Amino acid sequence: MATPAPPRWDRKMQQRLARGEEAALGELYDRYASLVHGLAYRVMDDDDAADLITREVFGYIWENPDAYDPKHGSLRSWIATLTQRQAVHRLRQQSNRGRSTPDEVEARVREANTAARADFIVTSMPAPLRAALELAYRERVDYRAAAAGLGVSEDEARRRLRLGLQLLSTAMEPGEQGDDHPLDPRGQRGRR
Repeated sequence: MATPAPPRWDRKMQQRLARGEEAALGELYDRYASLVHGLAYRVMDDDDAADLITREVFGYIWENPDAYDPKHGSLRSWIATLTQRQAVHRLRQQSNRGRSTPDEVEARVREANTAARADFIVTSMPAPLRAALELAYRERVDYRAAAAGLGVSEDEARRRLRLGLQLLSTAMEPGEQGDDHPLDPRGQRGRR
């Protein structure tokens, strides 16, 4: 999973992309391609479609570096949003061609929206909460082992895990999504 970059890195990367530095696109791709492909695959359930969406997202970023506004969030979140929108757009196109039923498409869209919200929540939560959740999830340890691994008291580990899980539970709430062009972040109604 791609790690969040400091906001200063995000601004510098945007400036480099705006100047047309191909090396900047390569760095961005190296850092976020697995995130983009993973999110696209989660929606499409097709490796070739995920590859295509990955190319489209990075192509859009290269052609429109000024579409990203650091005031509205991290570059990682913006890229994840672009990916999710493009994947949903492609999924709906497939539905219109009769490859999936509308109910199947909408179920996959809901799953993708939930996954995107959960990803955003995890990357946005304070580092101590994220560290506790990642340790418990990846290492499959209980709060006692998490406390030892984090070097905190058991009460503190329980508190961090509880708060982290409460934040993650909000990802299950339904969200609104604009139906404008999937890669145009200005199409996000009510989000900023």
